[in-house]
Amino acid sequence: MASIRKNPVSAGIVWVEVPDAHVRILCGCPEDAVKHLLRKGLIAPIEVNGVMCESGPNAILLSDLAIQNGRVCSRSEFPVLQMLYNQGLIVPNHPRNTGARPLLVGSRRQVDAQMAYIFRGNYGLISREELMEAGVPRAQADELMRMKLAFAFGRIQPSEELVTPVYVGERERVEIRNGVFVRRLRTNVFEISYGEERVEVNLNLEPGQTYECPYTLGSHLLQRDYFAIVHTGDGDGWDMNRPTMGSIILFQGRVYLIDAGPNIDYALTALGIGVNEIDGIFHTHCHDDHLVGLTALIRGDRRIAYYAVPMVRASVVKKLATVMRLTETQFSELFEVRDLKLEEWNDIEGLEVRPVLSPHPVETTIFYFRAMWEGGYRSYGHLADIASFSVLRKMIAPDDAPVGISQERFDRTVRDYVEKVDVKKIDIGGGLIHGTAVDFRGDTSGKLILAHTARRLTEEERAIGSGAPFGTVDVLIEGISDELRRRAFGYLRDYFPEVPIYRIRHLMNNRILVLNPEVILVKEGQPVDDIHLILSGTVEMLRPGQPGSHLLSAGSIIGETPALLNTCAEETYRAVSFVQSMRLPRDLYLDFIQRNDLYHDVVEARDELEFLRGSWLFADGVSCMTLNRLVHATEPASFEKGRSIPPPEDELLVMRSGEALLTTPAGYEEHLSAGSYFGATALANGAHRGTQVRFLDSAQVYRVPLASILEVPVVRWKMLETHRRRYEDH
Repeated sequence: MASIRKNPVSAGIVWVEVPDAHVRILCGCPEDAVKHLLRKGLIAPIEVNGVMCESGPNAILLSDLAIQNGRVCSRSEFPVLQMLYNQGLIVPNHPRNTGARPLLVGSRRQVDAQMAYIFRGNYGLISREELMEAGVPRAQADELMRMKLAFAFGRIQPSEELVTPVYVGERERVEIRNGVFVRRLRTNVFEISYGEERVEVNLNLEPGQTYECPYTLGSHLLQRDYFAIVHTGDGDGWDMNRPTMGSIILFQGRVYLIDAGPNIDYALTALGIGVNEIDGIFHTHCHDDHLVGLTALIRGDRRIAYYAVPMVRASVVKKLATVMRLTETQFSELFEVRDLKLEEWNDIEGLEVRPVLSPHPVETTIFYFRAMWEGGYRSYGHLADIASFSVLRKMIAPDDAPVGISQERFDRTVRDYVEKVDVKKIDIGGGLIHGTAVDFRGDTSGKLILAHTARRLTEEERAIGSGAPFGTVDVLIEGISDELRRRAFGYLRDYFPEVPIYRIRHLMNNRILVLNPEVILVKEGQPVDDIHLILSGTVEMLRPGQPGSHLLSAGSIIGETPALLNTCAEETYRAVSFVQSMRLPRDLYLDFIQRNDLYHDVVEARDELEFLRGSWLFADGVSCMTLNRLVHATEPASFEKGRSIPPPEDELLVMRSGEALLTTPAGYEEHLSAGSYFGATALANGAHRGTQVRFLDSAQVYRVPLASILEVPVVRWKMLETHRRRYEDH
């Protein structure tokens, strides 16, 4: 019988177990890795010496890469919490608390990054000085530190007291524990051995492959009322069947998220919402089950507004900085930061929001939203990650005590939590840092929704509040918005800025279609009769011979080039979700182009536009409007065989033809061909120095000015991944 057991779990996740050595390794830990292990039965309830707990890993092997195919590779917070608390490795007097700590295994860069990530996830901002730097007044900073220490049992612990690091160098054989060894064979490929047995673990994703979602969600077509709450999850970080607690606010045709948990892009697709439709996110705090989806929101072609109080934003940025090395400035370049004032009503274009301090181990606010309507305000309360009154009551201490919360803060928190609104969603996860339903038994709100738990509601809880399955909607103010037609008009105006408005209005008379999921809009090899302007939802582009698909969102025009040239389509476009599009008949669109003397310019530019859209860098999340602007800013250039150049700082070179070799002083080499790119090294923070690109034969390239891509978050995000791979993660 083999001593080493290796089980594939999901894309980028492998389980390796050596029972004789009591070593269980989670290899790769992207978001929701714990839920994948639960679904595979690799985490399960067990009893140890009469105490119920869970099985699971006791070591994590980290990816060498920080980002793969646009996805952050390592999110170790919940796997580590599962080991420490659910398995009992750190629980006082627990039979499994033997002094052995969870192991983080991998390169020094990635291990240290995850140690810092876990630390910030536990505590957020860690000193009065950090709080004051985030704009918190001194007296309130002192209060927050007293509160933070109360949750931390009086002391902030470094991650080294919770987790043991195991560093793996280049090709050296390192012991994990009890005679189990690991050795890196090449980037992201490892050999794990025990005695004479060996297994190979490959944590690389294939081109076009992404980390998978552990649960399945149906497709929904939302009716976009004037003011409505869409429920995107009532589970928690341990619920393998449901998304974590979150909501979407629809207001005047705009789309706002409250928090962004794991697999938020999967949830948005199920709801027929593309990333380019999102106007903003309201953020409560930095725990992973409310945070990790932020990076999915970068994968669009415009900055999404980020709404939070400054201290929450500061803790979020410091946590993201540990794995992505983002500065405050870089965060503001990826999101449009809109700071909120704590305890005040903030007006967001007619939607009012009041963030309220919520006692928690990290900087946290609950949110109340309202909009004026006949008879008074319509309101919604979102109470994520609250503590129960019984827990807070035990923390009450004199105002001059170094640890605890004041009686005044306790009384105010109780009043804040039970404030009357039309609809209120409540965290009832229990334990030290989550709420309980019983605290809201007397709440007079119109509707209470109980969330943030992995279990079924008890009879007592069902008598207090409701559930809210994924995709259900609470309408606060009825009224269907004509936002889709306004959006279509805006896209066409951007696309054809020189065309008279009355001629664009002529196109606007076309029908808006609702397309079912999995419907093919345009099929490769067939002529195109209708052009589609995507207004909502997500469409995938499939190119023959290329692995994976590229996702297109609102603002994309599909089928334009073959329709204008009267040729067959070179790719297939398929609805991933419910899609709403404006149908533009070929003959009408062709007449529009010809009447406005655009045919030559449009056809000439479309060759370059279609080429860029077919490249990995510009395919996902970049609308035709944005691509059109890039094409007009781009210039062609050529390079002779044998020429060597350093990657330019202030422009991006995209190869149209030819081959080249990129080499770095660290010994990294990358073969470049059509669709490859290099440059824009001003975004690499100096890590590129000494890099050379040598052309192996003559090449044609497009020069894309750096300034034209700075406002396109998805391109900047992919450039960050490329720079890490080329200059840092090896």
